[in-house]
Amino acid sequence: MTETEGVRLQKVLAAAGIASRRASEEMILDGRVEVNGRIVTELGTRVDPERDTIRVDGSRIPAPRRHIYLVLNKPRGVVSTMDDPEGRPTLSDYVPPRMPRLFHVGRLDTQTEGLIVLTNDGEFAHRLAHPSYEVSKTYMVEVVGGMEPRTLKRLEKGVTLDDGPVKPDKIKVVSRTEGRTLLRITLHEGRNRIVRRMMDAVGHPVERLSRTAIGPIMLGQLPPGETREITRDELGKLLDIVGM
Repeated sequence: MTETEGVRLQKVLAAAGIASRRASEEMILDGRVEVNGRIVTELGTRVDPERDTIRVDGSRIPAPRRHIYLVLNKPRGVVSTMDDPEGRPTLSDYVPPRMPRLFHVGRLDTQTEGLIVLTNDGEFAHRLAHPSYEVSKTYMVEVVGGMEPRTLKRLEKGVTLDDGPVKPDKIKVVSRTEGRTLLRITLHEGRNRIVRRMMDAVGHPVERLSRTAIGPIMLGQLPPGETREITRDELGKLLDIVGM
């Protein structure tokens, strides 16, 4: 890249909402900004925001958005497709108006609620869903029965299902009430109905299931049926995870 090509680094940071251009210049001078793994302290540095990997204090700054990245809190009873020949409620019923065609990343069964990513970035969707990138998923799981410590230990060690073993990354009892146990489970698995089948295997059928996180994306207080944009920080972390 020649001195006249690209965009000044401080302008890219300001456009990304990191800070004002003057404050961005100070960040550069303080050695807080990296371009392609190299700390940059020259104010005249020009970059290609579409190609160069830019970080501030170690956090990835995504390129200007050419695509749409949304979080949807899927309600129970909604099919994880954009169209259903049987006329059931689908994800497309919850997409904001005037959106282009979107892909959903991964699936939740009809009775499972929670976080689904919607995007028109096909490569990003493919990588985020691909098991080789091992993007973690976290669920809140309400099961029938008071789970005993030995059963929890069995889950921690992993159980074998008809299509192979599964072992959670983390599992924690959040609360117990009469006849019910609430768990938080994190795993990298993407197999069909994996959490429900895992709970069935230890004799505690799922009463209610919600996905609350995918990697760094948290559902938070987003109401069922509502969407929000994936934040800059969330997107930057996801791009690192999936190698984009």
